[in-house]
Amino acid sequence: MTTTAGVDIGGTKIAAGLVDDGEVVRMLRRPTPDGGSAAVLDTVATMLRELAGPFSAIGVGSPGIVRDGTVVSATDVVPGWAGAPVRERLSGEFGVPVAVDNDVRAMAYGESCRTEGKPDGLVLYVSVGTGLGGALVRHGVLVHGNHGSAGEIAHLLTPERGARPCGCGRYDHLEASVAGPAVAAAYSARAGGEPVPLPEIARRMRAGEPDAAAVVAGAGRILGRALSGFVTAVDVDAVVLGGGAGLGLGEPFVQAAAEALRAEVRPAGRPAEVRSARLGADAPVLGAALLALLALEEGTAECA
Repeated sequence: MTTTAGVDIGGTKIAAGLVDDGEVVRMLRRPTPDGGSAAVLDTVATMLRELAGPFSAIGVGSPGIVRDGTVVSATDVVPGWAGAPVRERLSGEFGVPVAVDNDVRAMAYGESCRTEGKPDGLVLYVSVGTGLGGALVRHGVLVHGNHGSAGEIAHLLTPERGARPCGCGRYDHLEASVAGPAVAAAYSARAGGEPVPLPEIARRMRAGEPDAAAVVAGAGRILGRALSGFVTAVDVDAVVLGGGAGLGLGEPFVQAAAEALRAEVRPAGRPAEVRSARLGADAPVLGAALLALLALEEGTAECA
């Protein structure tokens, strides 16, 4: 299989890796810089040079809505990211084909292609990280929609005010209650204002601390309740939860979301698998690299 490079751009970090024969063979991670799209793309280019290829194509998973290799819409999860000319910049610098898609779609594509026994039908992939994102895959094919927003769940309305604003600034969106920083803010408020990083909250939860357990379970329940309406409306067959925060909070978070979803999805009792992503933190990079391979071969977004 041709070696390709995959890049995952997130609100707090950027990951870039070489993928050969469907496996990540080298990985780099850097903090996401301040300074807008130019600084982010400079960091991506530096990381790609440090990977020391050669690679025949580049795939990029980007926050926001992407059209023709450019970010046409984005929240401030990465400040100044809207309008970033990702394909133009990287193809001009490296002289290889560049595939750019939403970061959660890259994760979903990698997970879908590598999941043995994945269910046929429509699968919703959810990434819980610095922000909150979703992507739909039908029979191994990414679903984009006419406006490039199919599967986006961050801005679903919730009846509860979140602990931290959504990337768009509102407190009544799902991201305001469920994204990693929102969970950390909710715990801080419960613990008397003490700022505690999410990995420490997860550790305290596993150690049996009631406040940590309550905050994690509460975020999972809010997510499950919101997704129950989405699953019902769109007729989703399965939900896969991933992202750095989602995976870090582990099975208690997934279980709370699953129980809340199953309690409210319609028709009652319908099959609705909810599980953790299996590829872990490498999924977005692997998925982006597989999308690059697809672009190189001029195929369609369907798993081989």
